[in-house]
Amino acid sequence: MKLYVGNLPWSVNDKKLKELFSEFGEVSEAVVIVDKFSKRSKGFGFVTLADDKSGKEAIEAMNGKEVEGRELRVNEAQPREQ
Repeated sequence: MKLYVGNLPWSVNDKKLKELFSEFGEVSEAVVIVDKFSKRSKGFGFVTLADDKSGKEAIEAMNGKEVEGRELRVNEAQPREQ
């Protein structure tokens, strides 16, 4: 299950994002989206967990959780609009 993670602190990188979600199951991918020119985080990312059960548990536990003073927004990722 692929999750959208928004309102990330600027200090969170791919590794830290993976660590935050690894307690819910196997994280196959964790990516913080960065600006291609400044290389600075855009404040959101995506986490892919091995199965739907792990994904639902992660949404329940992490949506609204405070990380470095910011409340995370976590939900199931939606397909990108054209």
